[in-house]
Amino acid sequence: MSDYSKFIFKNEIKYMVSGDSISKGVIYDEQRHKYVVLENNYVSLLQQKLKGAVHNTARFGNTLMKGLTNLKKDVEKDKPHIVLIEYGGNDCDFNWNEIAEHPDAEHSPKTDFTLFEKMLTEAIQFVKSQQIVPVLMSLPPLNADKYFKWVSRNDPEAEQNILKWLGSVTKIYWWQERYNSTILKVSEMTKTKFIDVRGAFLEHPDYTKFLCSDGIHPNEDGHRIICDKVLEFIRNNYRFLLRDGNGGGLALE
Repeated sequence: MSDYSKFIFKNEIKYMVSGDSISKGVIYDEQRHKYVVLENNYVSLLQQKLKGAVHNTARFGNTLMKGLTNLKKDVEKDKPHIVLIEYGGNDCDFNWNEIAEHPDAEHSPKTDFTLFEKMLTEAIQFVKSQQIVPVLMSLPPLNADKYFKWVSRNDPEAEQNILKWLGSVTKIYWWQERYNSTILKVSEMTKTKFIDVRGAFLEHPDYTKFLCSDGIHPNEDGHRIICDKVLEFIRNNYRFLLRDGNGGGLALE
């Protein structure tokens, strides 16, 4: 059965977004010096363009391990037609305070690399088993220098210890890239469509201007980039889901 035929007889298309703080719309407010939820986040912008209702189940701090349990519950409860899956940013992260205190010890990411691939595959298989269309999303690139400053809290001693453990600040980018590559691998293995958000950021010579000062969360302009990329995907695959038939972009000038 084609994706189109799954939707065509539905009176009300339902979408679900399962992910972490990026999909929740969390940004760092520079004036208030705290994390807040951006009103015009990419999911809210999409809702304005799509026929049907978008249920955003993303949660701040979500790893795939936390999210998979909730994903299964939410899918069984809401019975959406399409699920957008966005994970990896927290999964590849470390407890940087522990690293700063014990730079010579062994430290593991929040979700083991192999487990991340296994669980993402399981998430896809579960969604498909419910006759629902899953769509994966790649990770926005991070700004390694800013993120390093952020996790070391500009403390010279912490910076020194974290750098001792890391070996190089650029390793932060490389490590996140490994998890992003896993998302693409799972997409290929399971024949699941994916939206190349990372590529959309990297098209810009200085993509870092679309990130908050923490070096990892997209800012308001970054959310517009994500929204435009998702709309491009929908135009190319499910144009009939768009309110105006073409999903006119929110492209940055």
